[in-house]
Amino acid sequence: MNFKSLFLSTMLILISAMGQAQQIKNDQTPVVLPSTGWDFICEKYALTGLVNVQITKTENSGIMKLSIAATNVTFTISGTVYVFLKDNTIITCLDKAQHYVAGNSIASNYYLSVAEMTKLKRTAIESIHFNIKGTTQGFNSQVGNFTALNKKYYFATAFDQTKKSYDTAEDITALYK
Repeated sequence: MNFKSLFLSTMLILISAMGQAQQIKNDQTPVVLPSTGWDFICEKYALTGLVNVQITKTENSGIMKLSIAATNVTFTISGTVYVFLKDNTIITCLDKAQHYVAGNSIASNYYLSVAEMTKLKRTAIESIHFNIKGTTQGFNSQVGNFTALNKKYYFATAFDQTKKSYDTAEDITALYK
C-alpha cells in the first residue's frame, strides 16, 4: 500500500468517525444543527471520485449538502439534483443558489421538505445525480453531469460479507431521536 492510499484511507476513517454537525449561517449568528453524512462513490469524477453527502435536520425539514474537491473554486454544484431512492422513487431538489467554497472543495445546499425528509427516513438513498458547472480551459472531466453512488468501496469480492452501502435511512432516522 503506497503512502497516498494509506493517507486517504486514514482521512476517510477520521472524517466518518467524527460527530457531524453543519453550521448554518443566518443574519444574526451561526446555528449548529445535527447532521449525518457519507462519502458516496462518484466513478466518473476524475479528481477524487468521492462526493460528501450531508443531511441536516432543521426545525421543520432538512438540508442536503453536497461537497466535492475541485481544482478550480469557480466551479459550482448547481442546477437540479435528483436523489434516487431504493424503492425506485425520486426526490427532485431545485437549486436555490446556495453555493460556496470550503478550502479546496465546492459545496451547495439543497432544501428538503418535511415529506421528503419522511421519505428519506423510510428508504435509503441509492444514488444522487448532480451537475458541476464552470468554464474550463481545454479538456476537463471536472464539469458536467455526475452520479454519486451509495457505495462504501470501489471494489469488492463476491465472498465479502460486509455491507457495501450506507444505511442512510437509519442514519437520518437517528437524527430525530
